[in-house]
Amino acid sequence: MNGEKSLDGAQALVRCLENEGVEYIFGYSGGAAIPIFDALVTTRTKIKLILVRHEQGAAHMADGYARATRKPGVVLVTSGPGATNTITGILTASMDSVPMVVLTGQAIRPMIGKDAFQEADIFGITMPIVKHSYLVKETNDIPRVVREAFYISNTGRPGPVLIDLPKDVTAGPCTADLHAEMDLPGYRPHDQAPDKEAILQIAEALNKSRRPVLLVGHGAVISGAAAEVRQLAERLNAPVTTTLLGKGIFPETHPLSLGWMGMHGTAYANKAVVECDLIMSIGSRYDDRIIGQAPRFCRDAVRIHIDIDPAEIGKMIRCHHHCVGDARAVLRELVKHVGRLNTDEWLKHLEEYKRRYPLHYKKRGGLKMQHVIREFYRMTEGRAIVTTDVGQHQMWAAQFYLSDRPDSFITSGGAGTMGFGLPAAIGAQFGRPNELVAAIVGDGGFQMTMAELATAALHKLPIKILVLNNHYLGMVRQWQELFYDARHSGVDLEGNPDFARLAECYPGVKAFNLRRAADTRKILRRALDYNDGPCLVNAEVEKTDNVFPMIPAGRALEDMIIEKPRYRMEKPTGST
Repeated sequence: MNGEKSLDGAQALVRCLENEGVEYIFGYSGGAAIPIFDALVTTRTKIKLILVRHEQGAAHMADGYARATRKPGVVLVTSGPGATNTITGILTASMDSVPMVVLTGQAIRPMIGKDAFQEADIFGITMPIVKHSYLVKETNDIPRVVREAFYISNTGRPGPVLIDLPKDVTAGPCTADLHAEMDLPGYRPHDQAPDKEAILQIAEALNKSRRPVLLVGHGAVISGAAAEVRQLAERLNAPVTTTLLGKGIFPETHPLSLGWMGMHGTAYANKAVVECDLIMSIGSRYDDRIIGQAPRFCRDAVRIHIDIDPAEIGKMIRCHHHCVGDARAVLRELVKHVGRLNTDEWLKHLEEYKRRYPLHYKKRGGLKMQHVIREFYRMTEGRAIVTTDVGQHQMWAAQFYLSDRPDSFITSGGAGTMGFGLPAAIGAQFGRPNELVAAIVGDGGFQMTMAELATAALHKLPIKILVLNNHYLGMVRQWQELFYDARHSGVDLEGNPDFARLAECYPGVKAFNLRRAADTRKILRRALDYNDGPCLVNAEVEKTDNVFPMIPAGRALEDMIIEKPRYRMEKPTGST
């Protein structure tokens, strides 16, 4: 028995969420989910409902909360379009291995499959983009399903789990034990300790290297392996580069840091990877943004891969050595078997690359995105949790806002989701209420979810929103300029509103316009000093600046472009 009188399924669900330590539910109500929303009142739960303005916003808030806290974010929406509106957020979480539990209302069981009002097969629709999913058919299954969902979501390689809940299931009586046992005979994420022999082989290869590079990804962040990564790098005296999602796992101000690598990463990181004699990926899946052309990637170097997901081993790159396991556990064992390498000449060579190819921008002309970001970094001393949308501003934020700690640069990697930045910042602020949170967004992505200003305003969240407004879909325009003879199609965001005036329509939101580089520090100081609610800075930046370095999609790292070419370039063969 559950120990409480007359619990219905929805009330049992809320109690089970309490058992999982849920603090917030990001949601939007509707008919099929009414029993659950009602239970949030009748149970007098301490779980706080954050009413969003769009279900996509709910998913991104849960995502931002999860990345900031490493605890599963929870989404609650109704059936049909309410459920399908979460798909973009579920995909985003899936691609970036983010723990999330999505609760969807569903039509009553007798009407499933009969095209009932607001019915959608969300179980089937989301199957390719969730780690696991449930369609709950019996009320007494709710406690077991909830416990399993949270366990699956945040163990092994994390990811989203969907629970589809028919209305008559949540309205029916629940007599099951709220602490039900899990039944997961085929799921054993921690069954196997890292292979010691594989670790010894990796150590032997490392000890022979003279030009190593450690490539550290989001898997190491998820593992909580920051201390172990630093210990290994300093023990070896080896340079470290990261993926975009790995920013902060190794301090970017550390002398051994090369920043992040890949399509728009630092020139010196990419050159180091081209010239290394060994590359070891720690929690990076060797994705296409990193490797460029797979046959040419580190073809003369020893390639090593450490990953918790065996499906990633050999998927993109064939490696000489690999070890399946949690990054922190593997590194704790590995560091016992390695010593300081003879890397002095290698590091001196890379320092010369840093001197010759620093991240920079031309200060003449109009207000630059890079200038705004760099000044914000200096004024906040790099302590902000930064979220971004996707596009040019994302790349410049990654380049010019250095991260010295994990979980402090939150962005959409694999899915490249516009509209992510603002709701993710809201979720991160709920998760870490005493820290400075800033959303660096473009005018295109911001308009996709800017209704969530209402959510931020209602809760008086002191997030800083930097809208880097170039009136273009800047990254697409850059590609059109470089590869399509500057034929601009579908990229001019004519008709943008006055974002500052729009923001101040919401009670408690402060906003400023920034148009001159000379005013940057003054305006940013006003924004940083305002903490009674959200503050938005609309920065009217140069319209046609381009992001460099750049590796054209489908090209090798050796084909990196340092600055705007003076010749016509061939159309890229890879994805955007």
